[in-house]
Amino acid sequence: MYTSRVTLADYDYDLPVAAIAQAPPETRDGARLLVIDRAAGTLADRHVADLPALLRPGDCLVVNDSRVIPARVLAEDAAGRPVELLFLEPVTPSRWRALVRPGRRCRPGARLSVGDARLEVLAADDDGARVVELAGGRVEDLLAAHGLPPLPPYIARHAKPAAEDWERYQTVYAREPGSVAAPTAGLHLSAALLDGLRARAIEIHAVTLHVGPATFRPVTAASAEAHALPPERATVSAATAAAVTTTRRPCRRVVAVGTTVTRTLESAATAEGTVAPLDGHATVTIRPGHRFRAVDALLTNFHLPRSSLLILVAAFAGRERILAAYRHAVAGGYRFYSYGDATLIQ
Repeated sequence: MYTSRVTLADYDYDLPVAAIAQAPPETRDGARLLVIDRAAGTLADRHVADLPALLRPGDCLVVNDSRVIPARVLAEDAAGRPVELLFLEPVTPSRWRALVRPGRRCRPGARLSVGDARLEVLAADDDGARVVELAGGRVEDLLAAHGLPPLPPYIARHAKPAAEDWERYQTVYAREPGSVAAPTAGLHLSAALLDGLRARAIEIHAVTLHVGPATFRPVTAASAEAHALPPERATVSAATAAAVTTTRRPCRRVVAVGTTVTRTLESAATAEGTVAPLDGHATVTIRPGHRFRAVDALLTNFHLPRSSLLILVAAFAGRERILAAYRHAVAGGYRFYSYGDATLIQ
């Protein structure tokens, strides 16, 4: 059994506030790319546009085609005071789970309004979310009319997203609505870059993982080993499962675009190293000691200190190697987090 004395504090690093990207790069594939070679122990400063030359013919690139929903809604309580809701997932078409702020204004029985729409808080879940019902309509329609892109709070304009956020906080291949945060590694992939990868005989396949609040909630466990992520809705089609399995048999590489793809594929992986179709939830929590059975390389952004995403990346590449790479990135002026630059770990 894997044992370690590493605590959550050992996944911390110093990041100047100025290094947190406040806007996307001018073009999707214009971001910088730090290439981390695990075997050679080297770092190389490149650009996302270099991906076709960095990946190998025969590699299988797997993306997450979940679509970010306009989940953030500004409402008022019965006294006219502001309430913010982040709609998470449907229970029925008119009834959804949502995070609310401030919680004291959204106790069960509270009534809220969004324009002419009327909402009632029915219940509070154990995880702090509320079950909210829309009177006489579908929440999906409410989001279409009043919802905002759910930008992370470290982006200064998150309360008032700019026009560009509607396009850029979404991947070009987003298809299945359901995420409340973007699978950010995929934000770097432009249609032209994807065409360039295909021209290099690099296969591109999709899975779906609807990103939930666990991706931005802080880790509260004392150590990485004690942390557990809740299940997230995920799908791996039979075609993608077969493609990934076929790629791995001749020792070609499966390249996951982001931590969401990594969690999905590793949840669908078998002990024999194949990947099975999945229609349900990704359940695995990837932490130190995890044996990777499906993913060989990882394209991912720079992640928050002490976060479950940083723990996943460290499990893939080694904690000390990742923290050294992050120090290199800070010194080199890389941009961090959702709209920031990326790493390729291979």
